[in-house]
Amino acid sequence: MSKSPTPEGVLRRLEWTVIRRLDGLLHGDYRTLFRGYGLDLADLREYQLHDDVRHIDWNVTARMQAPYVREFNEEREVAAWFLLDLSPSVDFGSESIRKRAVSSEFVTVLARLLTRHGNRVGALFYGGEVDTMIPTRSGRRHVLHILHEMLTRPVLTSSQPTDLNVLLRTGYDVVKRRSLVFIVSDFISRPGWAQTLAHLAQRHEVIAVRVYDPLEQELPDLGLLVIQDSETGEQVFVDTHDKSFRRRFAQLAKKREEELRTAFRQAGVDALELATDDDLVDAIMRFADLRKRRSQLAAGGGMPQHMGRA
Repeated sequence: MSKSPTPEGVLRRLEWTVIRRLDGLLHGDYRTLFRGYGLDLADLREYQLHDDVRHIDWNVTARMQAPYVREFNEEREVAAWFLLDLSPSVDFGSESIRKRAVSSEFVTVLARLLTRHGNRVGALFYGGEVDTMIPTRSGRRHVLHILHEMLTRPVLTSSQPTDLNVLLRTGYDVVKRRSLVFIVSDFISRPGWAQTLAHLAQRHEVIAVRVYDPLEQELPDLGLLVIQDSETGEQVFVDTHDKSFRRRFAQLAKKREEELRTAFRQAGVDALELATDDDLVDAIMRFADLRKRRSQLAAGGGMPQHMGRA
């Protein structure tokens, strides 16, 4: 019988297989992942040779009839919070990897990237209610503490349906100072959380990390199956050989996808999609590219329409 992995063993493996690769791909610039946070407009001045054209303020330039650039002060220390949904539905996985394991590895990698540069990380754990709060601290030992709490947390066999509103409200109440907030969840929840997400995003830099399994989006033809709701324990007998049933399942999954994307967009929240069959490095690099392109647009103040035409 194999032993459960230790926090130290998991962190060492991730440092070697994931963080080391990210260092090479990001060329040491971990801030690419968090760009947009901690930047305060310090001043406006006339454009000078070798200035970054992305920092041109086009509105001021139009008024002054001369190019002006924005100057920023960057906060040297970031406080980051992980709001973790550890309800029973995250223990699902159609292959060998469950959503909980993907969530744990993502949190460990991001927490280590942040803390080794002197930043502080904390966490809130939700499993029917918010029952654990780990204050923000820095250092490798603190990352191991968060990972230990995730790995040793008992698996819930059943509970009330997930209500993300509880987790988001608690995050709003607990995290007072402007911070970087990661909401790590499969977002399988009772409705009503979108407005609270928008309120949280008004105060903090919020990133939604949606963990999912491909089987939740499209059912293959597996014949007769008993499907159990991981949260309520309710079971239902289905025939996946029925094409119309598989089509209806895919349509409902697509509708849910659209509703999630709408909620994130309306709240002004960037989202990282993280599948159980994803390569973690590839997923994080896709997200880094999105953040980089967003920050380039924001730093430039938006190029005037007539100057953006080919």
